[in-house]
Formats: sequence, C-alpha cells, structure tokens
Amino acid sequence: MGKGVRIAAGITLVVSITAGVVAGGIYAAGGRINTSKSLELGLYWITDEPIAKGAYVMFCPPEGQVFFEARERGYIDAGFCPGNFGHLMKKILAAKGDTIAVTAQGVTVNDQVLPYSKPIATDGVGRPLPLLSSERYTLGDSEVLPMSDRSPTSFDGRYFGPITRSQITSVIRPVLTWKGQ
Repeated sequence: MGKGVRIAAGITLVVSITAGVVAGGIYAAGGRINTSKSLELGLYWITDEPIAKGAYVMFCPPEGQVFFEARERGYIDAGFCPGNFGHLMKKILAAKGDTIAVTAQGVTVNDQVLPYSKPIATDGVGRPLPLLSSERYTLGDSEVLPMSDRSPTSFDGRYFGPITRSQITSVIRPVLTWKGQ
C-alpha cells in the first residue's frame, strides 16, 4: 500500500471516529434526528416540557397488530421499544376532552378537519391501510392523538387512533430543521 493511500485511510478513520463520537455525544445529551415525513426533517432536542396539545413527542407504539404490520411493511422501524418497535415522532393534535372522528374528509378534532389528515385507502404499493371507525370519540384523561400536520401520507393517528400518555417517552423541540419532502 502506497504512502498516499495510507494517509487517506488514516484521515478517513480519524474523521469517522470523530463523527461517531460527536453523534454519540449529541444523542447522549438529548439530540434526536427525524428523517420521517411526519415532522420537518432535522435535529430535535428532548425537553422537560409537559405533554400538551401542540407538543412534539416521541413515543413507543403499543404492541398491537396494526403496529406489527406497520413494522413489517416498513412504515416504522425496529427499535428498543416493547415489541421491538422504534420510537415514533409526531405532534399532539388532540388531548383530554377533545372529540375526534376519522371521516372520509380527514380527522376531525372538535368538528374541525385537520390539514393533511385525509385517510388514504392503500399505501404506495397498493396494500390496504387500516380503517378506523368514523364514530365520534371524546379523549379521556390519559389519551392524546399523535398526528402529522404536514404530510398526507404519514402513518399516524388516522390509522391507529389515540395513544396513552404513558407511551410517550419524551417531549421534543425542533432545533435545526428544513422543509424537505
């Protein structure tokens, strides 16, 4: 191996190790990267803010058929949550006392249709997506509705419904984001 190749290999190794250490430090300090369509792409930071309507959150999906199928289809990743699910990042668009319904026009919260919430019948390869009941439902004390407010194709509450606050692992805040998609 020539001297130039050894130098290039050494530089590559040092840069790779440094990048790994920096990324690990950011993660340990509370930084999280979003690469999904549900929220703007970018860096989010774990906060101690309360779980509230309008907050961005990370949560572990409940163990249920809809999430096992979502993981198999690649809508969500494998990860460290119970059931081997990865965390999901969404925005809470309904909470205690809000009345929700999933209609053909979209998800309603207190009779107002949420933007980008119209359910689609099939995914990008033609597989049917879950269909929730269109009955009106008032969220209880511990329930929230995690949604995207920017992507019509997000796998969110329109397909799996409300979750409980106990499933939320963190409230996150955007730090450095860009529109993308």
